Amino acid sequence: MGVEKAYEQLLRGEWGGQQVEVDGKGRPIRVLGEKQAKAGNDIHLTIDLDVQKPAEKALTLSKGAIVALDPNNGAILAMVSHPVFEPNIFSKQKLTQKDWQGLQSKDHPLVNRALSAFPPASTFKIVTTTAGLESGKFSPSTVLQTYGSLTVGGVTFGEWNHAGFGPLGFAGAIAMSSDTFFYQIGRGVGGPTLISWTRKYGFGQKTGIEFADEETKGNVPDEAWKQKVWKIPWTVGDTINMSIGQGALQTTPLQVAVMFSIPANSGYRVKPHLLKDHEQAKSWRESLNMKPSTIKVLREGLRQVVTDGTGKRLSVPTIPPAAGKSGTAEAGTGRPNHTWFGAYAPADQPEIVVVAFGENSGEHGGSLCGPMVLQVLEEYFHKQYPGKYKKPEREESQAKTNNSEPGTGD
Repeated sequence: MGVEKAYEQLLRGEWGGQQVEVDGKGRPIRVLGEKQAKAGNDIHLTIDLDVQKPAEKALTLSKGAIVALDPNNGAILAMVSHPVFEPNIFSKQKLTQKDWQGLQSKDHPLVNRALSAFPPASTFKIVTTTAGLESGKFSPSTVLQTYGSLTVGGVTFGEWNHAGFGPLGFAGAIAMSSDTFFYQIGRGVGGPTLISWTRKYGFGQKTGIEFADEETKGNVPDEAWKQKVWKIPWTVGDTINMSIGQGALQTTPLQVAVMFSIPANSGYRVKPHLLKDHEQAKSWRESLNMKPSTIKVLREGLRQVVTDGTGKRLSVPTIPPAAGKSGTAEAGTGRPNHTWFGAYAPADQPEIVVVAFGENSGEHGGSLCGPMVLQVLEEYFHKQYPGKYKKPEREESQAKTNNSEPGTGD
């Protein structure tokens, strides 16, 4: 699995051997030919232990994933999936019943959740914003009234706070994660335009990461898909559902990390990869040809999420100014919500994107996944720039505990 499978040919090398002439009793007489064995090549991964370890520590959910990557070239810095399994059990000659039962548990530990698909919820408002602004039907200065709910085609679509937020522009709507604002954007641009931009962002296709067999491409629903699966036509209600990352839209945490990279690097879709090859960033990315004004609105909105919106937990002096977006996805009747939070930092010149995902975790993306993302960012920036940012409170309290005199009860 994973890297070992992707780079098997490079790592394995070639067997050596001799061609030997033998007598009737099988005893060697002379060597006819010889082939030298070739050692396998070493490979160097993009995985950064100073990011991977904190990501493993931060992911406390029983089912979930954390992905961190360099938004400028797609280099994967960390990838964690829960639950985990012990890969060394496959080195045994025979699996024990306990080993087998552990691998077959209902939580599916063999599934890499970083490469599995789920509804992206409000993180997807990045794409809806892009579609609205790039279509020309809305301008960066657009202001729309938001409501407690919106009824379209006889169906009522609710606002998450059940009250609305008054009039909002794009940046404010991203910060507050207003559903009724983005329903109006989705309805205004129409299904085909929204679907087109969804695909441009890389959804509905494999990212190109080396784990081709393990990665799902997710699903971008459209008219043809709906007719094939449900035998009914696409409706404006489908577009409205999709505008806030719900409905039949399915995306992987890795794809969502690529999505966050696009506003972070000013409009390029990166190809995530694990082989460190020192290639220039331009070799790993392609421009989506977005207007500078669209990128400006996205970056302002994602920054406001942290300063004034659903991501205030990242507005702390322990990291540089960050930008991000939360998401809480419905997972079906009677099942707890999925949760998301994605962020990049520093907000003005991003060098890392971190996405945390919780499968059926309940709660909300900002409150549950936000702190996990923060923990990874803190470790990253404290290692990269020692002494530049304030230490997290948990580290300070730990230091005080370690420095306290024996027997004082500290």
